Amino acid sequence: MCRIAGIIDKHQDLTLSSAKVKEMCAIMAHGGPDGEGFYENANDNVVFGHRRLALIDLSITGHQPMIHDDKYVISFNGEIYNYLILKKKLQDLGFQFRTKSDTEVILIGFAYWGTAVFDKLSGMFAFALYDKTTNSTYLVRDQSGIKPLYYSAIDQRLIFASEVKAFKKLLKEENPNWKIYFLAFGHIPEPYTTLKDVLMLPKAQYLKWDHQTGTHELHCFHKESHDILIHKVEAAQEKVKNTIEDAVARHLIADEPIGVFLSGGIDSGLLTLLADEVQNKNGQQLHTISINFKDEQFSEKAYQDCILKEVNSKHYEYTLDESTFAEHFPSALAAMDQPTADGINSWFINYYAKLNGLKAFLSGIGADELFGGYPSFDRMGIVSFLSSLPHFMLKMALKINSVTLKRTYYLHYKNTIGKYLFLRGFFTPDEISKLLDIPVSKIDGVLKNLSIANMPNALGNGEQASWLETNLYMQNQLLKDTDFMSMQHGIEIRVPFLDKELLGLINSIAEPVKYKNTKKKGLLIDSFINLLPRKIWDRPKMGFTFPFQHWLKDDQYFQQQLAKCNNQRAKELIANFKKGDLHWSKAMAIYQVFNTIDD
Repeated sequence: MCRIAGIIDKHQDLTLSSAKVKEMCAIMAHGGPDGEGFYENANDNVVFGHRRLALIDLSITGHQPMIHDDKYVISFNGEIYNYLILKKKLQDLGFQFRTKSDTEVILIGFAYWGTAVFDKLSGMFAFALYDKTTNSTYLVRDQSGIKPLYYSAIDQRLIFASEVKAFKKLLKEENPNWKIYFLAFGHIPEPYTTLKDVLMLPKAQYLKWDHQTGTHELHCFHKESHDILIHKVEAAQEKVKNTIEDAVARHLIADEPIGVFLSGGIDSGLLTLLADEVQNKNGQQLHTISINFKDEQFSEKAYQDCILKEVNSKHYEYTLDESTFAEHFPSALAAMDQPTADGINSWFINYYAKLNGLKAFLSGIGADELFGGYPSFDRMGIVSFLSSLPHFMLKMALKINSVTLKRTYYLHYKNTIGKYLFLRGFFTPDEISKLLDIPVSKIDGVLKNLSIANMPNALGNGEQASWLETNLYMQNQLLKDTDFMSMQHGIEIRVPFLDKELLGLINSIAEPVKYKNTKKKGLLIDSFINLLPRKIWDRPKMGFTFPFQHWLKDDQYFQQQLAKCNNQRAKELIANFKKGDLHWSKAMAIYQVFNTIDD
């Protein structure tokens, strides 16, 4: 797990490109504290940069950018969990390896299979690969979009990096619509960023850059199969159990200790139990970490203790109080790479993880999206009904004096974006209009025409909810927030529920088996009913959140920043927040729209 950057510009002096790439890597040094490396090629004006967080092959041989046969060069961010299997296949074909790294497997795999190797990789990855034999460079991002990779391809120049911050001294023009995106979604949806000429590479795609023409093409290297193969509950449970067990084992491969974030919920509890079994077999001890609060309303200690009784874990437990939160809150805000209405909680859990010298943790991201853990799975019926209403009726929703009901207005877009914003929309168009002083018609025009993937046809209600939560909420908020907040501390987060084999399995299970259950995430729970304590799954759902509503109202730094805002509607909303009539996440959004996030 690392940070990468690069510039390919045949119109710019190589020395200048090199200096810029070094500056980009310095900005992202927090994500690669174990070393740095650079590669230059004057023939094609290529400069690659790399900041290293070493977890596999800790030796100098794992150094990057890595070169194979003086033909292929890679700067790689991520982990390949099936690299040993691919390595064995390549060795059987006669290839020799000089390192123990997964990075070299990508290089030699590309030398043999070409671009077909991209879909053979199981893991989380974002990398740049320079191919001298074809005078091309490839930017590649994993099938689930776990790792970020941003790029700018204008004026026959390609720039790429793991964070948007790395571009800010090179490309300063703002995306004129980012505030609309952010206020509507609570995040900035891919492929957009706050910068006009910087985009996120779509997941499961690669960008091929032609060095001679200075042009590029985007190609998809992985397409999901939705062939239904499993119709029986018992068969689904057995497959889910075996596949998740295998996924956890794969995600524990490392040359450094791996921990688990134990919140006390179903997902983290299950990962802890399974990881403990694997580590015991390997003769290693599991590490776990938890954060709690004095306020009983937010504490999950009783559930954490329930899991800890079942495992042999070296456990780290912290109680976060308001004064500690206030001390570090400005640093957490400054760590944001892109505006988000969430993510602060992730900064703190990774802060405490770093105190104990650990570099990598398992996270339960993906379980709610795959197995039906969100309220949206119960609401798709009403979404379908309301979506069938005439435009004029749906547009009248803006006149309703209820924020929740006002979101019905979004359904008049009659597309995937409208459905998502009805379910999870942040501010409604009339509020955005007042905050940004622009007409609702312009907001509608921007949001209706976003270049995002459309939800496939013929999905059932549960599958629609899963698609929206996975491809919009998880993709744009949870994964991005987790990545930049964890890497701010030099921590790698691994997500077994997004394992390639597990995703393929879930797509092959009939919808009634996946979601028609009397309890949330029923298939997941029943698959491990003999392992998960009843106390863990037979309880109200509680998200991993902090007492923000109370703390931020009294936080001096936050209040000082909000006080700088001159927008009249924003001032009214801030006053509502102080009275307890506005959710803290909306106050956070106002702060980010009207204040510049520190570099």
